[in-house]
Amino acid sequence: MQKLTQTLGAGVLAALGLAALAAGSAPAQAQDDPMRFVLISHAPNADSWWNTVRNALNAAGEQMGVEVEYRNPPQGDLANMARIVQQTTSSAPDGIIVTIADFDVLDGPIQSAVERGIPVVTINSGTEAQSAELGALMHVGQPEYYAGQRAGERAAEAGVTQFLCVNHYITNPASVERCEGYADGLGVELEGQMIDSGVDPTEVQNKVEAYLRQNPNTNGILTLGPNSAHPTIRALENMGLAGDVHFATFDLSSEIAAAVKEGTVDFAIDQQPYLQGYMPVVVLKLYNQYGLLPASNIRSGPGFVTEENIEQVEALAGEVR
Repeated sequence: MQKLTQTLGAGVLAALGLAALAAGSAPAQAQDDPMRFVLISHAPNADSWWNTVRNALNAAGEQMGVEVEYRNPPQGDLANMARIVQQTTSSAPDGIIVTIADFDVLDGPIQSAVERGIPVVTINSGTEAQSAELGALMHVGQPEYYAGQRAGERAAEAGVTQFLCVNHYITNPASVERCEGYADGLGVELEGQMIDSGVDPTEVQNKVEAYLRQNPNTNGILTLGPNSAHPTIRALENMGLAGDVHFATFDLSSEIAAAVKEGTVDFAIDQQPYLQGYMPVVVLKLYNQYGLLPASNIRSGPGFVTEENIEQVEALAGEVR
């Protein structure tokens, strides 16, 4: 794994084509000065998808020779996340990596960090335009609406006409954008076809089964990550519908990978979370030390994992993919 991450790091660095900023845009930092970067996500502790981001963060910290820290609101409360951003800013790190889970909630705290001269890189949720408005150096992530739209277009080609979007984090606007994009890709209205599933596995499964019983013409399902995908897989198996309903999901896990191989899940949308944890550390290290910055944002997705290419990523699910 160490050799793999080193090779990955070298490859993505070469692909970036980093260019020097104008003199004075960022103070060069002595190479022997310690640097500390803090990644703040919106994810609750129960969201295992973020383990890949944390793996990448730790690997990048070790390879770049910097201190890294991961912080998050344990229950996923965005007001708590805003407080974490404020607390982190007060500790004066050399860089902050943060998700834009809700622009209105995080606008003030993130801009405060920028105003204090702390370099900020946004990742994962939010848009490139929002990142620029906040004053961040750049954004590393997947355009969520576009990813959902691409998924909806693929589902439309497969004949999907009525669907269910299982939203396990409905308070995060980016998750709603995924469902909206999917609906628009299908050319149908989202209204009535998205449920607030919560994250409790039993509750998610029960809600999915109830919806499918009440809406028997549903022939497509979109889930937004492992927290909603895993119980939905069990719901379809329990109802004898596995493989009969077109099933797309965001993100990967070992269980999702197995379901792709078995034909229960038609495709997984991969936003390459490893890049979201790794690349900001590289960017912040080079920015602090040399005043270097990529010339554009880094779009980490969407990519599509299907039965045809699952063998390439299955062994790495939950670790690097």
